Amino acid sequence: MIKRRLIEIQEMAKGFNLAKEYEKVYIEGVSTDSRSIKKGQLFVPLIGENFNGHDFIEQAIEKGAAATLWSQNEPVPSEDFPFILVEDTLEALQSLAKEYRNQLDIKVIGITGSNGKTSTKDILASLLSTKYKTQKTLGNLNNHIGTPLTILSLDEDTEIAVIEMGTDNFGQISLLTSIAKPDVGIITNIGEAHLEGLKTKENIAKAKFEILEGLNPEGLFLYCGDDPILNKTTEKISIIQKISTYGTEETNDYRCELNMVDDNGISFRLKSPYEQDYFLPMLGSHNMLNATGAIAVARYFDVPVDSIQEGLYHVEKTGMRNELVFAEGFTILNDSYKSNPASLLAALDTLYTMKQYKQKIVVLGDMLGLGEQEIKMHEDIGVKIDPEEIEYVFTIGPLAAYIAKTAGLNFEKNKVISCRNKTQLIEKLKKVIKPNSIILVKASRPLELEEVVEKLKEEVIISQDEVV
Repeated sequence: MIKRRLIEIQEMAKGFNLAKEYEKVYIEGVSTDSRSIKKGQLFVPLIGENFNGHDFIEQAIEKGAAATLWSQNEPVPSEDFPFILVEDTLEALQSLAKEYRNQLDIKVIGITGSNGKTSTKDILASLLSTKYKTQKTLGNLNNHIGTPLTILSLDEDTEIAVIEMGTDNFGQISLLTSIAKPDVGIITNIGEAHLEGLKTKENIAKAKFEILEGLNPEGLFLYCGDDPILNKTTEKISIIQKISTYGTEETNDYRCELNMVDDNGISFRLKSPYEQDYFLPMLGSHNMLNATGAIAVARYFDVPVDSIQEGLYHVEKTGMRNELVFAEGFTILNDSYKSNPASLLAALDTLYTMKQYKQKIVVLGDMLGLGEQEIKMHEDIGVKIDPEEIEYVFTIGPLAAYIAKTAGLNFEKNKVISCRNKTQLIEKLKKVIKPNSIILVKASRPLELEEVVEKLKEEVIISQDEVV
């Protein structure tokens, strides 16, 4: 993590007015949350729609903050404490991260895309860690606040950082890439996520391609060559960086082929540029593409072929994404972090391959941010759920009700249940779960369906004969 004297922090954050007696004070790390700040960290109070971090300076000091950035528009408290004034605390945080990144002798890999960026990040970090000291974006800290915090969390001796970059509108990736200055830029795919703000897939691609603005001129641009919009957009641009592709189609530089999928993971063969079989202990055939993209970057950084398999075996996954949760007598496939049509269909395909379960149930919530066609997209999902594979469909949320509406055309009436709230959902689930069942739980983040996962795990015990 960043370790600097306050006089240096002031310069890097474009601040002013630090009292001279505090210039040689050191900070170790940065936090924007007064509740979890650690001793010696720099507190950066941010201002949101419903909060003002400056109101919590006393709590930050009590927790051991060593200093704070402070908006010049906020009254400065009378505490005997190091305050560095700045015009805007968010911009100061971003400036601090940008300057810190410039000072590090490090390679940065930036990953964006509609789906798969978190899994690609997790896989790639594991592969690279077999040869280099590697750090990655923790959790989902991939926005205008999270990316600076990720960079500021990097140790000075870190050799490679794998940084996830999210967006829902123009200009956001442009900001993040200007801060992170990646040596490798990856775009995983273009899907329906963020249609509400960006309107078309072509606009989504345009927003994702902003990652190239900060890409090292001598770096690598890697993308999934199976994606027609990525191919079309790449044809229209002219860049001096090396371009490479991955996917299942013959034209890709790194071409993969699926061997087998089960509940232990996926087996696949890399067909070019060399032939090698690999196993990845992650659920879902779609993760073959994520792994292949990660392998391409690992080879770019000269990770040995025999080390790649070791890295695949030891991937540390980010939670709530295709995560198997083992409860008493049944299993939950927790994919509750986000949902859009492409990722939901991929989750259903994963569920279909898990043949050892006697009963399969899906719990589906609203897919948010899809724009004007959101109702149709939910209806399309409902039609595509296979009644030969799934016994019950439960939905929650006003949009997900359209999934139930069209699923009901193919399922028996009492097998599709639209719920008003989580309490009703859990009670109805309890009545139908059988021994050796698996339940897929998936929705967009604001629905917080991980609460349903936890309640089921805590409250439901399945014996061989009944629900207790």
